Amino acid sequence: MTETRKADGVPGQHEGRRTMRQGTRATVFIRRAAAGRRRAAMLATTGLAATAAVTALALPAGASPVAASAVGGTQHFQMMTTSPTATKSSLIAYGALTAPGTDRQNANGTDTFIFSGGTIGLKHTPAKGQSKQSFNSKTCLLQITGKGTYKLTGGTGKYKGVSGGGTYALSIIGIGAKLKSGACNPSQNAVPVAWHQEINAVGKIKLP
Repeated sequence: MTETRKADGVPGQHEGRRTMRQGTRATVFIRRAAAGRRRAAMLATTGLAATAAVTALALPAGASPVAASAVGGTQHFQMMTTSPTATKSSLIAYGALTAPGTDRQNANGTDTFIFSGGTIGLKHTPAKGQSKQSFNSKTCLLQITGKGTYKLTGGTGKYKGVSGGGTYALSIIGIGAKLKSGACNPSQNAVPVAWHQEINAVGKIKLP
């Protein structure tokens, strides 16, 4: 027991054992940290690989993710003309369908929208009590406004099977012809000397 006490009392021996134990603990900590980093890296790599695999399975070879094209939604049609006798107007469609075209006015309140890929037919109905007009007998200025509804009645070509409908607003500003005296020409057959006609329609459309 005396030798044991001497051994415990030898200078530096106790500190040496403590240092060795601390060194061993530090080594274990470093090894565990390194193993944790390797495991985290492996999990991250595995996760990325799994994501890539799912993406590859979801898409055909060589394909890229793309948004599905719209088959319907809000639709605008704007028609304009500067001729009071024209039966065709410039047309711009924008919204679910965006394309330039021509509006051909038919009989019985029907129109045909003509596009490069086909046509769309429609029937429009004026709303009761929504049409207004005024005429200035001194300046010969004519103003007409109106509102109504429209319904798409079908189509041809790439628009076969189209459907939809909505509302429209009509706006006309014109200047009537004058007599040599300077007075406005009262004849119903007198063609206005200036004419701006615009129709704006908005509604829903379902494309084939």
